[in-house]
Amino acid sequence: MIKSTDKKLVVGLEVGASKIAALIGEILPEGIVNIIGIGTCPSRGIYKGCVNDVESLIKSIQIAIDQAETMANCHISSVYLALSGHDISCRNETGMALISKEEVIQEDIDNVVHTAKSVRMKGEHRILHVIPQEYAIDCQTGIKNPLGLSGIRMKVNVHLITCHNDIAKNFVKVVERCGLKVDQLIFSGLASSYAVLTEDERKLGTCIIDIGGGTIDMAVYTDGALRHTKVIPYAGNIITNDIAYAFNTSITEAEAIKIHYGCALGSMINKDDYIEVPSIGGRPPRNLQQQTLADIIELRYTELLSLVNKEIIQLQENLKDKGIKYHLAAGIILTGGAAQINGLMACASQVFHTHVRIGQPLNITGLTDCVTQPYYSTAIGLLQYGKESYLSNAITTKKSTYLSTWFKCFTNWLKKEF
Repeated sequence: MIKSTDKKLVVGLEVGASKIAALIGEILPEGIVNIIGIGTCPSRGIYKGCVNDVESLIKSIQIAIDQAETMANCHISSVYLALSGHDISCRNETGMALISKEEVIQEDIDNVVHTAKSVRMKGEHRILHVIPQEYAIDCQTGIKNPLGLSGIRMKVNVHLITCHNDIAKNFVKVVERCGLKVDQLIFSGLASSYAVLTEDERKLGTCIIDIGGGTIDMAVYTDGALRHTKVIPYAGNIITNDIAYAFNTSITEAEAIKIHYGCALGSMINKDDYIEVPSIGGRPPRNLQQQTLADIIELRYTELLSLVNKEIIQLQENLKDKGIKYHLAAGIILTGGAAQINGLMACASQVFHTHVRIGQPLNITGLTDCVTQPYYSTAIGLLQYGKESYLSNAITTKKSTYLSTWFKCFTNWLKKEF
């Protein structure tokens, strides 16, 4: 991941509609990610999840990368890259295969998962993730890890996340133009779940909703498995636009007003409170009711969250018909930059009729004062995802080295004997 260092480091790069975030984390011996470098920059060159200005986007990414490198005092060579956009889609598939020996070995698991993902993709889509949900061996069902179990035939249910190949290639190309290699493309909603969800929440059932500037990424878990992912192509920027049009002010000022005075529940605002709103075209600023601002924001957030709720209800009906656990006993988790607005938990509770919490990154150390906000959930999740990949590869390499050493010793013994 990093040049010129012996530390076990991982790098996450989030290229969003509103911001670029680059984080560098050190993998500590106890498996916790220690944040040592942070870089951010306003996003330029992206529209509706697609690259529309390569040079502008390269400059934005380079600024964030340079900041993170300077803070961490190292040179970045590769990154885990987050990807979102309206072209992201998902499907659940099933695969079946015979067990080669008396009990399941890793090769059997790889074979049955490969069978499940060997389906025709729509259009020019490519697979981003193949995530096993549960396995079945003969009459045994609901198996989470089949390794070592006995049987004849194995079945697996998997969740596939796909994206348009050309869009993915464009983002990779931009990152490579910055002199970086992409270790892996990660769906932003999946990355955020790695940052803010606990294992208990996954088992009990929950929906994580990452509200960014350009998109809302959602991921639904029940019984410990990822059941559904979805990208809704509207988010925080549309609220900013509403404020700009309603108050006749610039987009920049509307964003500042939303951040400093915004509230997603009008009943929380005193009707006697006023705010100063800058005008455009050289006109003098005006004093407007903060209640009016809250009403605009609440209306739009309610609309956006209702789109998510509709998706959840439809999914729950499908899961119920298939006999799969569908209750979201752990409630709703909101995260992302646009989830930081005052009053959003109360507004969301009215929409979802269940308990809601704001998801902040978990299990990190280091520069926590800077990154333990929902704003950084996706970037932190990339580091957690990268950590899991690193540790998994380390175990595989260790086993391979052990077997190679054992075989070499055995061969030398045979030569001495004969």
